[in-house]
Amino acid sequence: MTDTGTGTGADLTVGTEVARREVTVDRARLVRYAGASGDFNPIHWNARVATAVGLPDVIAHGMWTMGAAVGVVADWLGDPGRVVDYQVRFTRPVPVPDPGAATVEVVAVVGALDADAGTARIDLTVSVDGARVLGKAQAVVRL
Repeated sequence: MTDTGTGTGADLTVGTEVARREVTVDRARLVRYAGASGDFNPIHWNARVATAVGLPDVIAHGMWTMGAAVGVVADWLGDPGRVVDYQVRFTRPVPVPDPGAATVEVVAVVGALDADAGTARIDLTVSVDGARVLGKAQAVVRL
C-alpha cells in the first residue's frame, strides 16, 4: 500500500493522494465472508447459479467490496473510528475467477477539506481491470 501521511490533516490539500492499495479476493475468501456476514446467496459461490441469472461468474459480495475499499482509508488514518460517514454506489459486479482471484484497486484522494469541522472528504476510485466497480465512493473522516 502507498501511504502518504498519517491522516492528521496537517499536510493535506485537495487532490492529494493519501493511499493506494490492491486487494485480492478469491473464492475461499468469499466463502469465509459469507459465513461471517450470513449472506449465503449462491451467486457468491456457485458459478452455475451466477451464470444462470446472467452474471459473468461468481461475484464478490458488494458489502465485501465496500468494506475492502474503506479499509484502505481506515488503515491510512490508523483508527477506523475516525471514519464518520461512508457512502458508495454499486456500479458493476466483481467477478471472481476459479482458479485465481480478482484484484480490486483502491485509490484514495482528498476531495474536500473542512477546517472548521476538522474533517476531510476522501474520494475513492475503486476498480477491477480498469473498470470502476464502486461509484461516488466517499468517506468523511475526522482529522
